Amino acid sequence: MTQIKDEWNDGDSYEYFMGRWSSLMAIKFLRWLDIPSHKNWLDIGCGTGALSQAIENYESPSSLSGIDTSIGYIEKAKQRVSMNRDFKVGNVDDLPFDDQRFDVVVSGLALNFFPDIENALLEMKRVTRPGGVIAAYVWDYAEKMEFLRYFWDASCQIDSSSKNLDEGKRFPICNSENLSKELRKVGLVEVEASFLEIETVFKDFDDYWNPFFGGQGPAPGFLQSLNKNSQDKLKDKIRERINFEPDGSIRLIGRAIVGKGKTTQNNV
Repeated sequence: MTQIKDEWNDGDSYEYFMGRWSSLMAIKFLRWLDIPSHKNWLDIGCGTGALSQAIENYESPSSLSGIDTSIGYIEKAKQRVSMNRDFKVGNVDDLPFDDQRFDVVVSGLALNFFPDIENALLEMKRVTRPGGVIAAYVWDYAEKMEFLRYFWDASCQIDSSSKNLDEGKRFPICNSENLSKELRKVGLVEVEASFLEIETVFKDFDDYWNPFFGGQGPAPGFLQSLNKNSQDKLKDKIRERINFEPDGSIRLIGRAIVGKGKTTQNNV
């Protein structure tokens, strides 16, 4: 199979595919994080702004900054976050922020896509004040991000090489033990990891299936690489497997793995 590059450039398509679930998980994440009000926040890999919007709405931040590699996503984030003056296009490997500037540095549903996770966490640590908090959450792709598991498990029957794109296999960081290990590796203390769940409710099968055609991320990218006949076969296999409610809706679990730690007082 030809190598497929993950695409992250269309904010509206991402919102239709994943953003509605990202927004629900962002609120749960902030409740778990339990940070006092009036802190300086940085959202890394902010995407279309789901987590940033939740921070603005629920955390009463003193300041809020965001960074993402996608111009389209940053523009979408600026539309939904009023504290958007310091939202920038940039790279996590070289954050355009001063040392020890932020009280809380977070990353929602992005850490697994960073090319060098250790370096990314070190950069996050660099811009966090002594005693500050660094936290992240990622989807539990291998187990309980169920609407994607249905997709990849059926895809493997259509094209066995699709397993190379399956996030559950591609991203070992999406595991509570591995996430904790990475946080400790860069010198964070009081490290904790846990699971959070939301319900992903689709009104019918079309509401489940159609967002995969937006082209944003591994699963939609794989779907677009298939010919029409293979797409239809995949659709039928998923429909056969999935559980429908009496009203035709689909209710699935969306689980995220969450992790947090603190910088030491001297932050070295």
